[in-house]
Amino acid sequence: MPVFTLKINNNTYTVEADSDTPLLWVLRDHLDLLGTKYGCGIGQCGSCTIHVNGNAIRSCLLQVSQAEGMDITTIEGLSEEGYHPVQQAWLEHDVYQCGYCQTGQIMSAVALLKNSPNPSDKEIDAAMSGNICRCGTYVRIKQAIKTASKL
Repeated sequence: MPVFTLKINNNTYTVEADSDTPLLWVLRDHLDLLGTKYGCGIGQCGSCTIHVNGNAIRSCLLQVSQAEGMDITTIEGLSEEGYHPVQQAWLEHDVYQCGYCQTGQIMSAVALLKNSPNPSDKEIDAAMSGNICRCGTYVRIKQAIKTASKL
C-alpha cells in the first residue's frame, strides 16, 4: 500500500492508504481529525470543507494522492483554543443548532474573509452557497460573517 506525506495544520503526517482514498477518510480514520464531517460524499453539502493551499475545497472529492505536497488546514488548525474571529462570531450569533455542518460553514467563511475582508451580501451568498444547513441558520451565518469581518 502506498505511503503519503501530508502537511496538515502545520504538522507533517505519514499515512498508508490506497491512492484513491478520499482525503476526508484519511483525516478522520487515519489521523483522528474528526472536525471535518462526512455529509454527502459527492461535494454537494460542504460539511467536509477544508483549506488546501488557502482555498476552501471539499475533502470528500480530493484523493490522498492529490493532496501530497499541499498545505492543508482543517477546523482543528484554525485555532487551538477556538479563538479564530469566525469561531468567536459564530458563538456571538448563536449560529449552532445541530452543529453538524458548522465546521464546513466556518471553513468556507474563513476562506471568504481571507479573499474578501469586507464582503458584500452578494459575495457572502455566493461563497456560502455550497454549504447546506439542515437547521436553516443562514441568517445567523451571514450575520456572523459580517461580525467576523470586523474582528
